[in-house]
Amino acid sequence: MPCVGLIVNDGKELAVQTAQTIQERLENNGHTVVRASSSGGMVGFANPDQHMRMHGYNACVPNGFNSSMSLAIVLGGDGTVLSAARQTAPVKVPILTINTGHLGFLAEAYLTELDHALDQVLSMNWMIEERTTLVVSVMRGDQRRWEALSLNEMALHREPLTSMCHFEISIGKHAPVDISADGVILSTPTGSTAYALSAGGPVITPDCPVLQLIPIAPHSLASRALVFSDQEPVTVFPATPERLMMVVDGSAGCYVWPEDRVLIRRSNHPVKFVRLSDHEFFQVLRNKLGWGLPHVAKPDKQ
Repeated sequence: MPCVGLIVNDGKELAVQTAQTIQERLENNGHTVVRASSSGGMVGFANPDQHMRMHGYNACVPNGFNSSMSLAIVLGGDGTVLSAARQTAPVKVPILTINTGHLGFLAEAYLTELDHALDQVLSMNWMIEERTTLVVSVMRGDQRRWEALSLNEMALHREPLTSMCHFEISIGKHAPVDISADGVILSTPTGSTAYALSAGGPVITPDCPVLQLIPIAPHSLASRALVFSDQEPVTVFPATPERLMMVVDGSAGCYVWPEDRVLIRRSNHPVKFVRLSDHEFFQVLRNKLGWGLPHVAKPDKQ
């Protein structure tokens, strides 16, 4: 009997109602449904007065989710998708994202298309697109103090973000670089349209095997975004006497102390996105971010 996962943003009534509709239809067609809350992938922010989250990123996988699943249907907005990515990537379960939020940049389908999307799921008429993820670890000596999986980006900055920080950054075997800025962002191609874009980084198509480093409000004109191979591990050493705040995908993070270092490396577990039709990235940029729209001059006033 085919098994399908259902990951739901339980805080949204529309998502909960839609999940019930989907579960009934799948079960009526002979599928087993394993349901989980997207909150399981929202790692949250570690309290500096408590123990750090020392277990690995596999801890986010929900009970009952494994590689034998056909796919998991995700109901919510982009934040829910980021959470679901942590829950499914380690066990290689593809995700079909159905938007019940606002922008839905990572959504494959909307509620108006739900019936057609379920028809394709039941007929196995879909493709898979893989997206790079990162393993973000906070290390102190040989001890792993915190770890999470990231689809978008890791951002490291002072809290609050009001004054300059100093970083020494090592990329692979290259010579270390020193950056003075409000913070730094380490982004995947998927994350290039998120925080990295707002910080002045380039848009990178998802099929490019690269990562990018973006200083946030750098002090020097020489400090600009850098794109490099995703085979290169990155280590960030905070050269600032105060603690810094690290945020991963906007929904997870912890404090980083001067004696810590942040290790970022490409994960062996990409997120597998279910595509119901050809996913034309430039069209998504055009429809959701307004990229490449023709300029129309305003008429002269008479």
